[in-house]
Amino acid sequence: MIIATGGAVRLTGSGLGCPTWPTCTADSLVPTDELTYHSLIEFGNRLMTGVVGIIALIVFILVWRIRRERRDLFALSFIVGIGIVAQAVVGGITVWTGLNPFIVGFHYLSSLVLVCITAAFLARMDSPAGPRESAVPGWYSGLAHATSGVLALTIVFGVLTTGSGPHSGDLEAGRTGFDSEILEHVHAWPGYALLALTLVLVVAAWRLRLPTLRWSIALLAIELVQVGVGLYQARNGLPALAVGVHMVLAALTAATMTVVVMRLKRPASAAVADDEGAPAAASAH
Repeated sequence: MIIATGGAVRLTGSGLGCPTWPTCTADSLVPTDELTYHSLIEFGNRLMTGVVGIIALIVFILVWRIRRERRDLFALSFIVGIGIVAQAVVGGITVWTGLNPFIVGFHYLSSLVLVCITAAFLARMDSPAGPRESAVPGWYSGLAHATSGVLALTIVFGVLTTGSGPHSGDLEAGRTGFDSEILEHVHAWPGYALLALTLVLVVAAWRLRLPTLRWSIALLAIELVQVGVGLYQARNGLPALAVGVHMVLAALTAATMTVVVMRLKRPASAAVADDEGAPAAASAH
C-alpha cells in the first residue's frame, strides 16, 4: 500500500505537494487551505509511513516475548522497524533535494528491500526454529540465487528507466539525463532472462517434486503479468496507471522471489523425519 501511494505521489506530480519535511509547510504539520490536492496526496503517503511504523512496532513487541527462541524473527522485525524510520528520513531528503531522481530511485529500492525482509519474516513465521538444511539439489539452489540476481538487475534498470522518463513527481524536478528509450530496451533484456530462468525453476521443481514448486509457479505468473504491463506501457506512452501497477508488481515479484529462496532450505528435523520415513514407505510400496 505504501509503495502504491508513493507511486501515486510521483505519477500525479505531487512530489512537492508538501514543500518541506518533516512538516508539510514551514508553518503547518498538515496541508493548509492554500495548498492544492497535490499536498493531500503527498501528505497521505506520509501518513502511510506512520501506519506501517505502528504495525511494525506491534509486531516487534509481540516477537520480543519469544526473542530467545526465535532470534530469526526478532532480527527481521528489528531490521524492518529501523528500516521504516530510515525510509522516512530518506523521504525527507528527497523533498529537500527537490526530488533528485537518484535519491527517489534509492527510496523505491529501499522499499523493495523492506518488502523482501517482511516476506522472509512471513516465510519463517510458521517454520520451526532450529538449524536448517538444503531441501533442493545444489545446482537448483545456485540457479534460484542467480535468478534473484537477475531480478535485482531488472529492477535497478527499471528504476533508472523511470528516472529518465516523464514521471518526475514535479514539473520542476530534474531527470537523470539518460536516454529513456535505450534504457527501456536494456531494462527488458534481463526481464526476459528472468522469465526464462523462472520457467526452468518451475519445470525442475515440478519434475523433482521440490518444495519450491508452488511459489515458483506464483513467481512465473506474476512475471508474465509484469511483462504484459511493461509492454503495454511502453507502447502506449507510459500511462500513469500502468506505470503505477508496474511498480507494485515489481514489489510483489521481489517478495515472491524471496519466498522461493526461503523454500530452498527446510528445518533439519524435517529432513531427518523424511529419511526415517523413507524405508517404511519403500517397504509399504
